[in-house]
This record gives sequence, C-alpha cells and structure tokens, in this order.
Amino acid sequence: MSFNNGMFVLIIIAFLLSLWAQFRVKSTFRRWSEVPNLNGMTGYDAARHMLDANGLHDVPIEPVRGALSDHYDPMNRVVRLSEPVYYENSISAVSVACHEVGHAIQHKESYPMLALRHRIFPIVNFASGLAPFLLIAGFLFNAMNLVGIGIIFFSVTVAFQLITLPVEFNASNRAREIMVSEGYIRNEEEKGVAKVLNAAALTYVAAALISLLELIRYIGIFNSRD
Repeated sequence: MSFNNGMFVLIIIAFLLSLWAQFRVKSTFRRWSEVPNLNGMTGYDAARHMLDANGLHDVPIEPVRGALSDHYDPMNRVVRLSEPVYYENSISAVSVACHEVGHAIQHKESYPMLALRHRIFPIVNFASGLAPFLLIAGFLFNAMNLVGIGIIFFSVTVAFQLITLPVEFNASNRAREIMVSEGYIRNEEEKGVAKVLNAAALTYVAAALISLLELIRYIGIFNSRD
C-alpha cells in the first residue's frame, strides 16, 4: 500500500471516529440529561456559584438557543449556556455549565495555553479561510509553490486544534474538582459527570486527529512531487 493510499485509509478511519465521537457526546448528554443531580442545582445555579466562588461576580450567564451551543466568550467575558443546560438540573447540565466556567477561570488566571489560543486566533481565522483555496488551486494547476503556502496556512489551523486539547481537558479537570470539593455533586454522581465531560473531549481529539493526518498527507504529496 502506497503512502497516499495508507494515509487516505487513516483519514477515513479518523473521520469515522469523529462521527462516532459526535454520536457519543449527544447520546451521553441525552442519557445524563434524564438524571437529576441530587442537590437540585440547575446549570445556571452551578455556573453562578462557581463563578462567584472564584471572584468572577461580574461575569454574566446568558441562555442561548441550540443544542450543545454552550461556550465561554472571552471577548465579552460572558458564559453562554444552551437553554437545556441553563434551566435544567440534570447531571449533564451542571457538568457542561461548570466546564464553561472552567474556561472563565482559565481566562482570569491567564492560563498559558488559553492565552496562546487567543493570540493566534486572528491568524488562524485568516489562514483557515485561505488554505483550502491555495491547496485546491495548487493541486489543480500543479503549482507546488501554492501547495506549499497552503500547507503552511493549514498547519496553523492544525496547531490551533492541538493547542485546544489541553485547554479543554484543563477546563474539565477544573470543573470536576470544584464540583466535588464545593459539593455541587455528590461522590456517587462523579461517574456521570466524568462520562459527560470525557465524551465532549473526545470530539476535540477526533477533530485534531483528522486535521493532523490530513496535514501529513498534504506534506507527503508535496514531497513526492518536489
């Protein structure tokens, strides 16, 4: 099997992993959405308590539409929770809410990987928009100089995804530790929290793996034609 064929097979496998990861996060969230947390805290309650306990009284929490649309907005310093997470008192709701607050705490403490991700985001936004066009044009017209530039731009996107991994895992770890230590959940509920957070993290791992393999494939094609 040639290098290109082998890489293509690996990319297909990674893509299937990504689909499975997306299915798992949705099914896991749905499963634990049906399990109320024993303290009766909604996602909003848990997020508000966690923010206030870490001196982030000025960070608001807003409900937003859409499933799993939860995120922390570092530009406006706002935690945005999807409506099911904001209003419900399930294991899934408090897990996701506290994860997003984990990002707010990272921001407050200038967590290095988060700070790096913020700094390179404008570059990534620019590079990710141009990379596909450069690669397509380069391969279409056999212009290896365009392919080379496209690979450089695409590698910036891959680097961003790899930097995202420790940011997400760190936010989840912070969330779990605080949820247990502050009594948001009880010990017997930690298993459910771990399942929800681990399923969400897997989607980032799968996305990064696909991009990394794709980058290696482009580099292999570029070297073979050089």
